Amino acid sequence: MLHFMRLQKQLKETKMKYTQNALNILVLKSYTGIGNTWIVKNIVGNEPIDVLVDLLNKKIQEPTSIQEFNNLRSNFELKLKERLSETCDGIVALGDAEFPEFRGEVKESERPVFLFYKGDLSLLQKQNKNVTVIGLLNPTAEIEARERELVSELVSHGITIVSGLANGCDAIAHHQAILSKGKTVAILPSPLFSILPARNKYLAKEIVDTGGLLITEYGTDFKNPFELSARYKERDRLQALFCDTIILGASYAKNSSEIWKIVGQKLDSGARLAMGYAKSYQIPRAVMYDENMDKQNPMFDLNREIISEKTGAVVINSNELKKIITDLVHKIDSNDLGRQSTLF
Repeated sequence: MLHFMRLQKQLKETKMKYTQNALNILVLKSYTGIGNTWIVKNIVGNEPIDVLVDLLNKKIQEPTSIQEFNNLRSNFELKLKERLSETCDGIVALGDAEFPEFRGEVKESERPVFLFYKGDLSLLQKQNKNVTVIGLLNPTAEIEARERELVSELVSHGITIVSGLANGCDAIAHHQAILSKGKTVAILPSPLFSILPARNKYLAKEIVDTGGLLITEYGTDFKNPFELSARYKERDRLQALFCDTIILGASYAKNSSEIWKIVGQKLDSGARLAMGYAKSYQIPRAVMYDENMDKQNPMFDLNREIISEKTGAVVINSNELKKIITDLVHKIDSNDLGRQSTLF
């Protein structure tokens, strides 16, 4: 009884923001057989409980009731507040006024329907200029220096830097954005109370402390390595759909290990997935590449592959960095997101 009273007091004092609509979306997603596709097709947002229950009963095998739905919602609310009240500023969902719009042409199954967040959620709004910068887990010092110069130039044009808080190029992008007095958004594969990777926990705090944002689709820990792997893939899609342009610093291609006879090393896949999602969503893509320096470097295999596709990805080289970034930002300002063009 004493524990319950303390919990009730904690819940009253929490500042975590969410709407009843957000809770309803979370409860809907908890029913077996209900995924993002069904929610996007059937839910506008802010429907009455009886309407939601009627919709559910047309889909699920075992009928539910208004009472059961309300009981689930009450339990959800207690668990969320007990676990997230100290690490999460709020939950926002499809139908909420503050729910951010995605960029590009995204199929229903890949559209987010709710987000847990900490920090400035307005950084995801369409009127904000966002560029995702991603790449290797183990970049060389030379790649890091080039990426830092790139991020610094983007920030000088008022760009918010988006990335995934992973080691290597992601962490470099976030850190340089902060050093350049800019804003940055980190998209996580983990709940806000259990930052992954753990070594970047303090970077995550610094992102929020300097006016940035952390977001995730997860309010609970992963149960096994397979679930975590799926979460990383889902995180990669968010890196693509919440940006106006995505830039690849450097990354191996899928067949790099065969081409270069790389043995005993797990090559990165996250950047490949994010760049692939961006291509399918028709999000403008760019790659950091200099023919003179990078031609024989396996760390630029994916960059070369994207260039060879002739899909109009912007090629960013150090000699013309300022001009290329100025032109890229001008396209974002002009809202010219339907076309891609190559700049040399």
